[in-house]
Amino acid sequence: MDLKSNHTPILTDAAPMTKSRLGVHSSRLPYSPTGAAFPTSPLLTIPRKKTGILDDVRCSSWLDAMKSSSPTAMKITKDINHGFASSDADSAYSTWLLKYPSALSSFEQIANHAKGKRIALFLDYDGTLSPIVDNPDCAFMSENMRAAVKKVAELFPTAIISGRSCDKVHEFVGLTELYYAGSHGMDIIGPVRQSVSDDHPNCIRSTDNQGKEVNLFQPAAEFLPMIDKVLDSLIECTKDIKGAKVENNKFCVSVHYRNVEEKNWKTVGQRVFDILKDYPRLRLTHGRKVLEVRPVIDWDKGKAVTFLLESLGLSNCDDVVPIYVGDDRTDEDAFKVLREGNKGYGILVASAPKESKAVYSLRDPSEVMEFLKTLVAWKSGHLNSFV
Repeated sequence: MDLKSNHTPILTDAAPMTKSRLGVHSSRLPYSPTGAAFPTSPLLTIPRKKTGILDDVRCSSWLDAMKSSSPTAMKITKDINHGFASSDADSAYSTWLLKYPSALSSFEQIANHAKGKRIALFLDYDGTLSPIVDNPDCAFMSENMRAAVKKVAELFPTAIISGRSCDKVHEFVGLTELYYAGSHGMDIIGPVRQSVSDDHPNCIRSTDNQGKEVNLFQPAAEFLPMIDKVLDSLIECTKDIKGAKVENNKFCVSVHYRNVEEKNWKTVGQRVFDILKDYPRLRLTHGRKVLEVRPVIDWDKGKAVTFLLESLGLSNCDDVVPIYVGDDRTDEDAFKVLREGNKGYGILVASAPKESKAVYSLRDPSEVMEFLKTLVAWKSGHLNSFV
């Protein structure tokens, strides 16, 4: 078993699920009505493994992943004291760009492929629309970025797919022109499509804050009581670790260790690991200086993209070009969906070389904003060389 896999649960015993149905959590209001029912979601059933020594091995593997910050990143050197990358790092990045060319320098190629077709745009939030910051509560996007997202959403169907809770992302972005998918796609506010409601029993019709009719899709709704209980346990067991922060992301819990001294990372990982021993229906995944606890269901950002394309009536269409822009390993599921189906383009946001399923790259959020502006200019006919 690959212990560093984004899909590897900490414990591997899937307890039997009941057929009970739970209403939408009250904090979801006003997006959904109280008491809306959801059927049971399919689980990934995995056989029980022995604990003890195996637990120690697993925890050690997770510590290795924590130390690497971004497990798929290639190692490069950087002069931290002087704040600039070494020549070796510059050379490595330039070589890496041959495999993942800049979406800006390659925009003419993208535009030529999209000519006469419909673009659907999907965006991650942290590290894509906002910079990665020490305090996750302060990951604000700039007003210039907000303006760029607003303009692009007026021209193309646009959705933000984030590991954050839907409410938190909506609070950060503050725009009504687009759709939101929080908790890695386990909490989706999307357009109303009757066929989607029929095909997906976890999808109900609701209204958003502006009174607009939407579909609310929450495939992990029955896990809410369990997630809330784990949230409380994780807050309690990490409260004495300086710099540790536990974030409630609705259908997943994030344990940030970015501000924890490296000598204490093992303690963070061990305590999270110990809590999850009692929750075989939850799994642990790793992001950028964050451990994330999620339900063991067959759902991720890639499936969220597929669901939203269906909701928008854009699936199985030869004249649709989906574009997904993201920076984290959780975005790889979306990149994979687009690459395998030859449906569009994944664009990885990275300032250092990483292995990825993406096709193109952008260096940082400032380049993301430039790319969005370029899309708007192209669609508006202001980039004549690309028309």
